[in-house]
Amino acid sequence: MTTLDDIFVDISVVLGKSEMPIHQLLRMGRGAVIDLDVSEDDDVEIYANKTLVATGQVVLLGERIGISVTEVLRRGPEIRPMRTDGPL
Repeated sequence: MTTLDDIFVDISVVLGKSEMPIHQLLRMGRGAVIDLDVSEDDDVEIYANKTLVATGQVVLLGERIGISVTEVLRRGPEIRPMRTDGPL
């Protein structure tokens, strides 16, 4: 496992999405609120290196915000990276 200690993965969590004209976005100031297309009980999407890998729920950890993973998504063999270093 120590060989994995120096590998970093970019984790992103998408709370929801919204569309708006660029002029509206440019007029927003500090404290502006962007309305998202989800409710507070909806799952969030968890991405690892821009690949959707799981879903989860937002949780409060004292003064911090965290994500509780509710489902790890399985990837089919057609989208798994192919190994080139020999048999599995």
